[in-house]
Amino acid sequence: QVQLVESGGGLVQAGGSLRLSCAASGRTFSRHAMGWFRQAPGKEREFVASISWSGDNLYYAESVRGRFTISRDNAKKTVYLQMTSLRPEDTAVYYCAAGPTAQAITSIGVNYWGQGTQVTVSS
Repeated sequence: QVQLVESGGGLVQAGGSLRLSCAASGRTFSRHAMGWFRQAPGKEREFVASISWSGDNLYYAESVRGRFTISRDNAKKTVYLQMTSLRPEDTAVYYCAAGPTAQAITSIGVNYWGQGTQVTVSS
């Protein structure tokens, strides 16, 4: 069992940066790939980024590639999403997720979800 708690969301101006954190509980954190999704009002939840348990394999949505960076610290049981050059269209609730592989997460192969944290980017 893995429980996920996101933090770091907030209001930022376009062009600014935020770093989201996802703290996990449970002894099997390091065995799970981790990822981030987002859901804007009236839209479906979409994949943002994922990372393998070792940190060697990374996947990004095209819309965030080059602007967002996913990373993890297995000792701290935490996964991060560094977001730069933020745009109004990045406004959404961001969800942390755990799954079997980073590639599976890209197709919403998720075993556990966090509760989400709001990110709002003003123009």
